[in-house]
Amino acid sequence: MEELLFNTVGIVGIGLIGGSLAKDIRTFGLARKILGWNRTEAHADRALELGLIDEKVASIEALLAQSDLVILAMPVNILAERLPQFLDEARPGQVFIDVGSTKQSLVDAVKQHPNRSAFVACHPMAGTERSGPDAAVDHLFRNRFTLLIDTEDSAPSAVHKVSMLWKTVGAVLASMSAEEHDRTAALLSHMPHVLAYALARTIKDAERNQALNARFAGGGLASMTRIAHSPISMWLPIFQQNKTALLAAIDLFQRYLSDFREAIATDDALRLSDLMK
Repeated sequence: MEELLFNTVGIVGIGLIGGSLAKDIRTFGLARKILGWNRTEAHADRALELGLIDEKVASIEALLAQSDLVILAMPVNILAERLPQFLDEARPGQVFIDVGSTKQSLVDAVKQHPNRSAFVACHPMAGTERSGPDAAVDHLFRNRFTLLIDTEDSAPSAVHKVSMLWKTVGAVLASMSAEEHDRTAALLSHMPHVLAYALARTIKDAERNQALNARFAGGGLASMTRIAHSPISMWLPIFQQNKTALLAAIDLFQRYLSDFREAIATDDALRLSDLMK
């Protein structure tokens, strides 16, 4: 059994990421007890049934009062609004982490908070298009990067414990600023989701217009549109919060898409070959 890092872990949002982290915390013996709260009570009941958590609590406030580590797996817009309130109740030695996909708005929201040092901003670069407690899987984070953001604003003891948590579940750690994170996430994660949604809409529109029969699609289309099944409730606020960096990423992609279009339209095989290289 690995080192017992925490007595009680509380997870707010027991879906793919929160539930998978709960599985690994249990597997590696990193806490004595795992509490859970979910906005959808049926999901909390299901998490308890699946053994992801030991106890379902009635409110976030009850979870905060009992937890040494609080894992906030919430939509990023709600998190930016609620995190200052959560930190108002922080006790000495208590640690808060998030697992969200945008960071600048979040760290800005708590930058001047007197308990800012209790919070370690995290982004595990892992996941699937599935959601809810049934989406939780073992070892989701193994050999995947988890990004730690603006760690100089967090207590060294909190950063140490959080780093040990991620390393124990198999994650590879990297640190960066919130600005660098959001620019990186826009290119590597957020824009691909925009493209998947746009491509899926393109196929659907053509199918509605009887221009094609989508049931003949091969594996390439499935691979490119898989993440278009990701929940809108999660991705809508991500697109909104990371607007500036995401628009820059989309503009860059559009430039190359226009280059491809022009080369195809003008039968410029040399240019097309160079673009494909």
